[in-house]
Amino acid sequence: MRCPFCQDAENKVIDSRESHEGAVIRRRRECLVCKRRFTTYERVEELTPFIVKKDGRREAFDREKLLSGLKKACEKRPVSVEQLEQVVETIEQGLSEVGEKEVPSARLGEDVMHRLKALDEVAYVRFASVYRSFRDISEFMAELKELIDAQSRDRAKSAPRTQRGA
Repeated sequence: MRCPFCQDAENKVIDSRESHEGAVIRRRRECLVCKRRFTTYERVEELTPFIVKKDGRREAFDREKLLSGLKKACEKRPVSVEQLEQVVETIEQGLSEVGEKEVPSARLGEDVMHRLKALDEVAYVRFASVYRSFRDISEFMAELKELIDAQSRDRAKSAPRTQRGA
């Protein structure tokens, strides 16, 4: 492991701790040359499938690319980085469990939007506007109307029922 400050490969581990429920090991290291400390994370390399894009290109799943997109969608929203990392972790785990070598990007995008919708509706609309590449305001408004209708249905289901004939 190279020091991010001086690029030397000589360092020692000062502390190791499990994080993310044992899925990741966090290691605190000290460079033996410049004496600066840095943190590394070690995780099991999971075999995730390739993502098949709309134009037929195939890309390896990139958790950092997904996390970056989620961060942009959630910018200035009350969503923590830990929540976003949990979403990415869940999606990545789901892709590994699928057992397929290739997954269409549409399936991945819909999964991301479903999870984002439950996390923050404004971030969901931001992500959807980029992912679905709305051509005009009417498509955008149709998506907002669908979101509002779903929200109304959810409220109606959870509203306390009045007692009849009492």
